[in-house]
Amino acid sequence: MKVANLLKHHGESISKHHSELVQKMSPMLRGYWGEFLNKTHGRNFLAWVRDFQQPANNEDGPIQEPIVLKPAAQELYDELSEKVGEVIHVGDWTSIDQERINQFGHVTEDMQWIHTDPSRAESESPFKTTIAHGFLTLALLPKLTDSVDPENPLFPTAKMVVNIGLNQVRFPYPLKSGSRVRAKSTLSKITPIRKGLEIEREIRVEIEGIRRPACIAVSVIQLRF
Repeated sequence: MKVANLLKHHGESISKHHSELVQKMSPMLRGYWGEFLNKTHGRNFLAWVRDFQQPANNEDGPIQEPIVLKPAAQELYDELSEKVGEVIHVGDWTSIDQERINQFGHVTEDMQWIHTDPSRAESESPFKTTIAHGFLTLALLPKLTDSVDPENPLFPTAKMVVNIGLNQVRFPYPLKSGSRVRAKSTLSKITPIRKGLEIEREIRVEIEGIRRPACIAVSVIQLRF
């Protein structure tokens, strides 16, 4: 049994029958025990043993108030709760041409030839053409999921959408220059928060004509109402 568990299990007996316990010790062990109590100030140690047995949470303490959603948030929560595990959005096809790839390379200072040199890529790359940066695909997720289009918002009743981050990202297939992609979002989880809702989605970036996706990412956003 671990020392902490032993103290927890026998703490009451130690505090009530301390002298009896000492008498049962061998002389050598009794000496070590006395020295130990002197270093830990004896009484403070026994008080610690009693405190160790107390529960971490006070059942009679204050209870956290439940989250009360605003009407618009509650309505959306009720609607989306029935769609967990379902595809909730499929975006339009978007072209990933060489100019877009080059612009992203200049902004991020990632001008590797596999992305920006079509001639060299044609002769040396196993893909026989340039490919988009993986982070370019990620950077396009707000557009591909209609999160930044004021004329076509995915959650029109929310006042603001905040990107919290990505739980997981994979790039299963190279995205070649000249391809078209679209995002398909599956609702994974919806959680009430004090300022609105937190939504977790699995986003698959599909490549037109290709079975495998360019990207699979688990996105977390918060809707403020």
